[in-house]
Amino acid sequence: MVQPATVPCQYRTGKTLGSGTYAIVKEAVHIKTGKYYACKVINKKLMEGREYMVRNEIAVLKKISKGHRNIVTLHDYFETAHNLYLIFDLCTGGELFDRICAKGNYYEADAAELIRTILGAVKYLHDCEIPVDLKPENLIFRTKAEDADVMIADFGLSRIMDDNLLTEVCGTPGYMAPEIFKKTGHGKPVDIWAMGVITYFLLCGYTPFDRETQQQEMEAILAGDYKFEPAEYWANVSETAKDFVSSCLTIDPGSRPTAEEALQHGWLASKEPHYVPDPENPDGGMTDLLPHVKKHFDARKTFRKAVFSMVAIIRMSTLAHQHGLHVGGQNLSELLEESEKVRCTSTHSYFAL
Repeated sequence: MVQPATVPCQYRTGKTLGSGTYAIVKEAVHIKTGKYYACKVINKKLMEGREYMVRNEIAVLKKISKGHRNIVTLHDYFETAHNLYLIFDLCTGGELFDRICAKGNYYEADAAELIRTILGAVKYLHDCEIPVDLKPENLIFRTKAEDADVMIADFGLSRIMDDNLLTEVCGTPGYMAPEIFKKTGHGKPVDIWAMGVITYFLLCGYTPFDRETQQQEMEAILAGDYKFEPAEYWANVSETAKDFVSSCLTIDPGSRPTAEEALQHGWLASKEPHYVPDPENPDGGMTDLLPHVKKHFDARKTFRKAVFSMVAIIRMSTLAHQHGLHVGGQNLSELLEESEKVRCTSTHSYFAL
């Protein structure tokens, strides 16, 4: 078998932007052009035996890249002896919820516009037969500019994480549809459920299934147990918006609207925005939702960060023991540290800029 020729690395990586269970995302600059990208570094030892699944996903991502302005583009892919590298758009505008909380004001019409935009990108991906695996951390802004596009990032590759180890740790329970927990098989409808959860959050600052423990949260999701409460927080939200959320949060996935049908809902399709007039505004203008949203988002973010960090540490420790997560004599943290050390010669180069 002829081995592919090695080629010089075209990128120089910089600071680490984030890290997960099996990968690290680093800032990268293309040496010849000086253009900056986000580089996802996947440790091959953690993916051992499943590398072909990554390559299959990459073929799909390459096919749909640049097809929609609100979807992060995969520009390049290559691998070395130790790592797989995926080169994406570098989005610097911050996560969706953080961006909202930094605004001076925020209205129901703003939430509807965001959902309309995200759902349009979801429809495009669904039309390409790609489930999105929507999570709030995957919704980011391209730049810090006021009119920057909101982007779906890091989609598709979640499907390769098909064992309990990675789905347990990487999942965001509050946004998962009931069928995911039931393990009855799932597809595009899970993204519509997630849109319902995200919309609920955008309108009040907390999730519909927010509970004190992950077990209680899962039970609430399975039962579809949510309410538009406390009533005073929802008094400023239109009934049309609530109806949109309810249509998405239908337990039976077959009864949920498709992305195209959801876009035709009155809350998104109407030419006139839906809102509850501000009682303190004599002109009947829109009510600013930001005070409630920001208050609850900040409180829950602080609480959840502390709780879920500890849960993740405990779970990682337990799962590592159960699954023997010592690959080649190394533990998980050592493997991820190894991924930080970028090799300068690639063995395969699939896509050119």
